Amino acid sequence: MQKRFVLNANAQPRSPLRKLLALVVAVLMFALLLMFSAVVLVILLVVGIIAFAYVWWKTREVRRLMRMMRSVATPEARRAAQASNDSVFEGEVIRVVDPIDVK
Repeated sequence: MQKRFVLNANAQPRSPLRKLLALVVAVLMFALLLMFSAVVLVILLVVGIIAFAYVWWKTREVRRLMRMMRSVATPEARRAAQASNDSVFEGEVIRVVDPIDVK
């Protein structure tokens, strides 16, 4: 004996009114989804702007000090700072250990 399962075997074909109702419901669901995604996007945008403004406000004193120090620095200090950043120190280290210290 073989059993066959057919989805909606005894169901009547859908009427045009049911098809139209399904289409209207689908369009309304899509519009609702679009509306909620727009709301979420606006919320994320507002939170991002608030976070940027907070960081900008908290770092304003540091930025002011950096501008002031850049304008106050002498040409010799600028050259020394640039030279110290460009130079590389290489060499060897020889460590001498006394036999008394080793145990």
